[in-house]
Amino acid sequence: MTRRLCDTIFGPVNRLIMAAALGGWLASPVPALAQETPTEREAAKDVLQKMDALEQSLDVPSMVARLSATSPRRDAVAARAKQLLETELLALSDDICTHPEVGYKETRSVQKLAEVLKKYNFGVEVGVGGFDTAFLARRKGGRGGRPHMGVIVEYDALRGTNGAFHGDQHCSQGPIGIAAAVAIAEFLEKEGLPGTVTVFGTPAEELLEPSAKTTMHRNHVFDGMDVIVRSHASTNTSRPAPGFGTCCLNIDGVKYTFSGAPAHQMTAWNGRNALTAVMTLFDNIDSVRANMRPEARIQGIITEGGAAPNVVPDRTQADFYIRYPDEVYLKQVREFVDNAAKAAALATGTKVKIDNYGSNRDGISVATLAELAFTYMKHYGAGKVQDTPGKPQGFEESGSVSRDIPGIGFAAYTSDWPNHTYEMDQDNLKPVGHNGFKVQARAMAALLHDFATDAAYRAAVEKEFGGIKALFGEYLQALEKVYQVPNVPDPK
Repeated sequence: MTRRLCDTIFGPVNRLIMAAALGGWLASPVPALAQETPTEREAAKDVLQKMDALEQSLDVPSMVARLSATSPRRDAVAARAKQLLETELLALSDDICTHPEVGYKETRSVQKLAEVLKKYNFGVEVGVGGFDTAFLARRKGGRGGRPHMGVIVEYDALRGTNGAFHGDQHCSQGPIGIAAAVAIAEFLEKEGLPGTVTVFGTPAEELLEPSAKTTMHRNHVFDGMDVIVRSHASTNTSRPAPGFGTCCLNIDGVKYTFSGAPAHQMTAWNGRNALTAVMTLFDNIDSVRANMRPEARIQGIITEGGAAPNVVPDRTQADFYIRYPDEVYLKQVREFVDNAAKAAALATGTKVKIDNYGSNRDGISVATLAELAFTYMKHYGAGKVQDTPGKPQGFEESGSVSRDIPGIGFAAYTSDWPNHTYEMDQDNLKPVGHNGFKVQARAMAALLHDFATDAAYRAAVEKEFGGIKALFGEYLQALEKVYQVPNVPDPK
């Protein structure tokens, strides 16, 4: 799931757009594009005011200015991450990029990443959290203890009609994350400082069936982390605003399987056509789009359409991503689509099975991490800087981990082409990709240095994350009041 080009609709709440420079916060919240209707803006008003007060109390610009002041020790940690990439890990990135593997089949990629981690004294356990291609790697030696710092790395490729390809640059995330993890772990050991560094290998980011991170989190793989960092491809250098959101809207992944009865197509009345049913599903959805809020996104493909043109198809299937900026109104959108499927089955004399196989939900983003990450990306030479913060979004797409653990996804300029394109895949091997990967690794190492060495900073991250998380339920309750379902009377 791309962090930049999933949809052009911004997330479910907005919340505090920051001043571009460190001069201070804007005086009042600025409505994001997602808050297009008066009802949405009104529903979020009280929550935004409370969040604004929280952010004002933290004085993030002053904190970032203090942390990012000249520090040879921090820059040495960042330089070590850069050195690791230049001498070894960019070659590993290129190798994984040119040997793409789709979700849950990333065996070779995991083997390559595990070999490097073991070389740098990480104990690696492959097959964690219920997945053969998930892994957990923890640095041996050192004092250990808190803070517990996690690095999420991904390595699955996109599914394309011409085969798998790394058009989202996941192949670079392992090398970037390992460079930062090794650099900070070596620093902690050299300085005799407390802290634990863990690398989480998370497969199949592009698949919802099932959501790997959600399942791993449910199986306690991420337990105990104080912060988690991650990188991702981007066409510019940016950071999220604080608040609730996700990269690609809240999503329900749903399969609609229709069952009919076969017959010769010349006497089709002896059967029941499941292909007609699945086509009717798409027509039914289009017929009710005007009754849904315009931010809804309903995207589907037919994955099974029958076996032969002279046999009435008795089984078909459509796979849908059903999206909306928040999970409250998403329930209404989902009901529309489910009813469209039931109506299609009823109209064609077929039967339908509805399988909700996965979901993504809003995570939490915090300015204490996002603004420092953004400052370091600029400091280490990131290109195409987007000064205004983007929409709020958790650092990982499922929302499950980023609702419970604070973190940040580093998005530095790494490609001149949009996500999920063959051209972005080609940029993996070009200077634009390599330079951006080095920026991300250095910035990630620098932020982890500050988190490990500055107790006041850790406390600020904890305070902000806890405060925003406490407001999330209040926000959902407010939306429940405004997203009312019309009362449709029985016909007379």
